[in-house]
Amino acid sequence: MSTRNRILEVAADLVARSVDGDVSVRAVCEAAQVGAPALYRNFGDKEGLLSAVVDHGFGTYLATKKHHSPHADPVEDLRDGWDSHVDFALRNPNRYRLMNSPAMRTPPGAALESHRILERDLGRVAARGRLRLTPELAAQVVMSANVGVALMFVSRPATFTDPSTSRRVRDAVHAAVLTPETLETPETSETTGSDHENNGTEPHMSVASAAARLNALLHRSPGSVLSTAETALMTDWLNRLSDTSWPDTS
Repeated sequence: MSTRNRILEVAADLVARSVDGDVSVRAVCEAAQVGAPALYRNFGDKEGLLSAVVDHGFGTYLATKKHHSPHADPVEDLRDGWDSHVDFALRNPNRYRLMNSPAMRTPPGAALESHRILERDLGRVAARGRLRLTPELAAQVVMSANVGVALMFVSRPATFTDPSTSRRVRDAVHAAVLTPETLETPETSETTGSDHENNGTEPHMSVASAAARLNALLHRSPGSVLSTAETALMTDWLNRLSDTSWPDTS
């Protein structure tokens, strides 16, 4: 095992067994049987070491998320992503606290990758016409709530004792960023054979969700008749339409 990996393994074990999730450079060096210069040479400083500890543990979890087969309904992936996120926090409380600690001046790569995966899933939701906001803004809303719930569970276990709390918050947040499940898109109406002209009803899609869907489809298309400048301008317009609060006319 390389010196770097030995230091990393020892630090991860000490963090997991620590009362508050913190470890000293001296304790890590003594346990790994290396000098401080070796630690600083491999990780830069203590923050770099702790960031690597977070990535070491969270990276395995993220690998399963990146390679799993997506559901036919991307909303199911959102629900599963929320639940697995909280589950990881409960199984790795010290690593999770470190990952979201204000003391970490640079977010660990694992945290940034988790956010990118969420944006990817929300992009699929937007392409189905189910998102009220842009994927970028929706990801901020969902992730902040997801992290908040997970941190409450690991930081205040005596207060947050009901496992259903996570599900209730998840469903409330998703209701705020998603359109109702009864919304029909052109794809679903074609596959179900519904005829709105015959039954006298029209599917309702808000301006925001329609803009989010068009934006997602525009960026998923292999080619575009728009120039780079036109695409940038269209994206700006659609982002503003998506992220504006429109009166509910349903």
